[in-house]
Amino acid sequence: MTTLRIVRVPAFQDNYIWLVHDPVLAETIVVDPGAADPVLAALAEQGWQLSAIWNTHWHPDHTGGNAALKAATGCTVVAPAAEAAKIPTADRLVGEGDTVAIGAHAATVLEVPAHTAGHIAFHFAEEALVFVGDTLFVMGCGRLFEGTAEQMFAAMRRFEALPGETQVYCAHEYTLGNARYAVAAEPDNAATAARLAAVERLRTAGEATVPTTIAEERATNPFLRASSAEILAERRAAKDAFAG
Repeated sequence: MTTLRIVRVPAFQDNYIWLVHDPVLAETIVVDPGAADPVLAALAEQGWQLSAIWNTHWHPDHTGGNAALKAATGCTVVAPAAEAAKIPTADRLVGEGDTVAIGAHAATVLEVPAHTAGHIAFHFAEEALVFVGDTLFVMGCGRLFEGTAEQMFAAMRRFEALPGETQVYCAHEYTLGNARYAVAAEPDNAATAARLAAVERLRTAGEATVPTTIAEERATNPFLRASSAEILAERRAAKDAFAG
């Protein structure tokens, strides 16, 4: 059981920004701050001081708060090396196998390009946590804006190989639409149908569906469950056009 405290900070229409706090050493980082104001408000509410920003990729809804947060707090920015040109606020550039830390808690950088060309994830192995940005979603995966289905398939294999209890923190509340598509993609999957019903109850109550777990995604995510890159590509194209 991790001692890290994780706070969900909603932003924009459906983004989740994640504050991560080590209470022992009183260090706090934020993952993918698309906007500064909600992060500053959450920090003030918790009484925490921000030490670092961790970006998974360059998209403005994940990096738009970087400059203002740096100015307000003096924090440093960790960002994917492959996207350095698109994240000018970066202080430290990282890639596959690098280690970043909050207090005594170390995370390994996983390169998982597909949504963007240099997308990374942050995996806390000992704590069984992974921050995946826009690569893996609850019952879904990111759109292939800059990468290929083959790259996304490889990323899914990396996530699938993590321990089932691993908590997955993604950056958007896309679950209801993803779940509806998952039932259409795998109509004979009873686990997916049951999960759709659970998701509908949560969303009706105004509750978040994130985090998920690797075990839950193995059972119900049609992209993680795709047996080939070709099938993943077909499902991604179908989801892009899905109106359910």
